Amino acid sequence: MDLLRPYLSPLTHSLPAPLVRLGHSLLGPTCYAQLLLDLDLRPSPCLSLAVSKALGLGIIALSSIVKVPQILKLTRARSAAGISLLGCALETSAYLVTLAYSARQGFPFTSYGETALIAVQDLGVCALVLLFSGWGQAVVVGAGVGVLGVVWALMDARVVDAGVLKGLQAGAGVLGVASKAPQIWTVWREGGTGQLSAFGVFTYLMGSLSRIFTTLQEVDDPLILYGFVAGFALNAVLAAQMVYYWRSPAEVGGQKPREMTSGRSTGAEKAKGKGPSTRRRG
Repeated sequence: MDLLRPYLSPLTHSLPAPLVRLGHSLLGPTCYAQLLLDLDLRPSPCLSLAVSKALGLGIIALSSIVKVPQILKLTRARSAAGISLLGCALETSAYLVTLAYSARQGFPFTSYGETALIAVQDLGVCALVLLFSGWGQAVVVGAGVGVLGVVWALMDARVVDAGVLKGLQAGAGVLGVASKAPQIWTVWREGGTGQLSAFGVFTYLMGSLSRIFTTLQEVDDPLILYGFVAGFALNAVLAAQMVYYWRSPAEVGGQKPREMTSGRSTGAEKAKGKGPSTRRRG
């Protein structure tokens, strides 16, 4: 860095005013001066904060599209195979509570911004799962109106006070963890991942790991931290399932993997009219 400092210093000292204000808001004046003006990148609390902010912004950017592949898969297949409606509902509920709690606590947006973006996309996924599971459009619209009412109540301290919201956040951590269990069970039961998006699964895994670091750096709240730790553990299980069942589609030729043949039937079997043997595809 000493070699580059004479060339970089004039640039960092002449940044446009909007960028300077953004740097101050993210890092604070002291860390901004140390990292950008003095170009001091030695290990320090300021460097850890900068890494945390960069990870947080990266997670927020990625979260804006994390559920898009899932939505596209559902729309193209017009099938909700491999997707747990209960898991989707629990996850969405947990995100909405965490969003309200973090916003009302005044936490830095970089520590929870993806929650809002993922919650909106989750609502879209849940709506499609409802639709392709045989529920009518009226049910989907009614559920959407109900969700808007819940969000309004959570954000209004006159309706849900701080004590109640804290209790809900403790429950949201449990919901967030529990939301993975139905999805893990659905994948295991069907012997395949169906329309589950690999991009979403692995992005969640890396995002939850990154969130543990950013929470330790920026948020002094064990309720938030424990939720991310538990979420990472179950995201890891789901990612392992995705790898294990990678070549096992949830439905091929109208049959689920557990209904598919594991080998060629013998002539005697065909003569007796027996169906193909079955086993869980791995």
